[in-house]
Amino acid sequence: MPRFARMLFVSLSCMICADFAPINDLTTLPSSGAAFAQEAASKAAGETTQEKPADTTSAESTSKPPGDGTDSIIKQGEAKIEEIGRTLDASPEAQKLSAGILDPIYKLAEVISHPWLYWVAFALMTTGVVSFALQLVIGKLVVLMKLHISFTEILSDALGLAISLVGLVFTTQAATENSTFPQSAASVLSATAVGVVLGYFFYVWGQRQELRAVHAAKQGK
Repeated sequence: MPRFARMLFVSLSCMICADFAPINDLTTLPSSGAAFAQEAASKAAGETTQEKPADTTSAESTSKPPGDGTDSIIKQGEAKIEEIGRTLDASPEAQKLSAGILDPIYKLAEVISHPWLYWVAFALMTTGVVSFALQLVIGKLVVLMKLHISFTEILSDALGLAISLVGLVFTTQAATENSTFPQSAASVLSATAVGVVLGYFFYVWGQRQELRAVHAAKQGK
């Protein structure tokens, strides 16, 4: 055996004797290590099974939608409204009251039923749409430039615009079902032109009234 190999063998023997276990213990190390690994795995599995109920409860608590209470309130309100509607529909008194409201309107419609009725209604609804739209867009900007604003006027103009739009839609629908007004291009164009002109004049008149009110308010201060 060469000298270098002999010295290496001696040093390894000393290290084994001083720090490591005997050979018999070394031969049993893999089996004991496997047992230790199995024991650690079983402990880890037990811990995870013990923690699962807490995780499921937390998941259940987080899975509940935040707006569950609001949705239930909305559903209860809708059910209550439907119940009230069914009760009124089945009530003879409510039916008589409804007929009393609608009968005068039906009779008036029969009396004034004329082909020009839809032309006049269309022109009036167009007048309202143009007038209130200009009041909301241009008129309120002019008043705002005078460092004055009235939320009451804004709400009233918005309400007038909404009523005019709804009236224009229903007038067109009724004219389509009961007359030949929509099929006549001359009738539609003439009614629209009259409505636009009248709407502009009503806008100018309303604008002057608002400016006078602003001027009077400043003088009163």
